[in-house]
Amino acid sequence: MIKRMDHINVVVNDIDQAKTFFLNLGFEEIDCAYLSGETFAAATGLADIEAKFVALSLPGAQTKLELIQYIIPPGGMDPCLGQANQIGLRHIAFAVEDIQAEVRRMKAKGICFQSAIQTWEQSGKQIVYFYGPDGILLELAQYPDS
Repeated sequence: MIKRMDHINVVVNDIDQAKTFFLNLGFEEIDCAYLSGETFAAATGLADIEAKFVALSLPGAQTKLELIQYIIPPGGMDPCLGQANQIGLRHIAFAVEDIQAEVRRMKAKGICFQSAIQTWEQSGKQIVYFYGPDGILLELAQYPDS
């Protein structure tokens, strides 16, 4: 039986840049490693593999965000990665208490948003999308009860 969601793994082009981005959002680094060897190759199905890895977490959260940069073989960039209609993992959403304050805080750090904050009429939920490193699509979400 599945107990909980453990982590989300995101492949990035520059792990230092990506780590800094998420640290600026409020994440904390909890682990880092250089990955290689037979076990890693067997797990990924990629021969002669080497990668840089960092695990991040929000304070009090159970689910971790794992960033990985493949050195050998280098990863490729999907030109449609940031488009919301592409099949596969589309975005990572972060629940916030005050979406307007978070948008102001993040804009002060140079983060650009796709639109103004949008409100779903049926539920009152507020959302806004923005891009992280390598075009990763991210979302802030505020629920009416927060």
